[in-house]
Amino acid sequence: MSTTERLEDLLRELVPQVLGVLLRRYGGFEECEDAVQEALLAAATQWPAEGVPRSPQSWLVTVASRRLVDQVRSEQARRRREVTAAARETPHAGLAPAPGDERPGDQDDALALLFLCCHPALTPASQVALTLRAVGGLSAAEVARAFLVPEATMAPRISRAKQRIRAVGASFAMPSAQEWADRLDAVLHVLYLIFNEGYTASSGPDLHRGELTAEAIRLTRMAHRSLPDDGEVAGLLSLMLLTDARRAARTGPDDDLVPLAEQDRGRWDTAMIEEGTALVTGAMSASPLGPYQLQAAIAALHVQAPRAGDTDWEQIRILYGILTRIAPNPMVTLNHAVAVAMTRGPHAGLELLESLDGDPRIAHHHRLHAVRAHLQELAGEYAAARENYRLAARRTTSLPEQRYLRDRAGKLHRRM
Repeated sequence: MSTTERLEDLLRELVPQVLGVLLRRYGGFEECEDAVQEALLAAATQWPAEGVPRSPQSWLVTVASRRLVDQVRSEQARRRREVTAAARETPHAGLAPAPGDERPGDQDDALALLFLCCHPALTPASQVALTLRAVGGLSAAEVARAFLVPEATMAPRISRAKQRIRAVGASFAMPSAQEWADRLDAVLHVLYLIFNEGYTASSGPDLHRGELTAEAIRLTRMAHRSLPDDGEVAGLLSLMLLTDARRAARTGPDDDLVPLAEQDRGRWDTAMIEEGTALVTGAMSASPLGPYQLQAAIAALHVQAPRAGDTDWEQIRILYGILTRIAPNPMVTLNHAVAVAMTRGPHAGLELLESLDGDPRIAHHHRLHAVRAHLQELAGEYAAARENYRLAARRTTSLPEQRYLRDRAGKLHRRM
């Protein structure tokens, strides 16, 4: 890892810690978050030349605090807030963290920030953007690049999300016991969305967006450190690790997509597989069963098979059946159909797919047509499979997926 990469990792690790200190001291999520971003920019500019300070967190808190104080003093409308902040802080609070501010609450601060950024008043898109910005430490430009939109589009979205947080009076604190389950579900869903967009980018020239999968894993590790006994947090982290372990084998020499059954399993990351397997095994033995644990268990069965032909499809079919009962959604049904096809024959899988044709959430999604084409190919229905591969290619905006689907259609045409 290069010096620049180590510096970026350090800064991102410190973001929730520094923002937590500022929020406890001053309040005002939008102002504090903006101040932290300016401090990060200053660090990225100065530290490579001057060296990392002895206490990087104190340095960032100092710079961000000065930014806040300057802003308060320059805006007449914020005089009351200046007085309140001054009354709360010690004489040197603008220069360094108060004793006890730095470390004891770091993990709780990170989790509280995740809850705040995933407030139910925000749309899922805004939750994702704000999480990457405020907890992940990405700039508006970096968040925009991650989702392939102009900074001019993303910056207002982030700003509106912060304003919405203020408007609903959301506070920097853990949710109440009544809110806990729903808010944690939202946090895990946002982290899941970030990971999925990174693992298979929904559009653009690249199959993977490595910066997003890495950030999703980092933030989920953060949540797991704060909630080590929560089975679903562990399950989500396990699912990410077991899935990302296959990343290097998902593309060939020309960056073409390589399906799971054809991947070189020697290129899979064994350390990630071992960690992910241990996590899901521990979670399922000690916690109530949840959808992320089930998905992680399915992923573990895939990576434990030394060859594609050794995959325990019957066990996978059973697990998808359970997942369908406790967390039904079209993508689960789609994957369940593949497992059914592998154990009961392709026509049984195709029959299950028919239940999705009237579901507006997926009826026009390229994945439905791609899976149908795959099962039709297995059934020897080459003409129908070719047409569905072509239709799937037209409906995806991912260039690697388009190339793969068109290639499948072309090969079938030659077989007919």
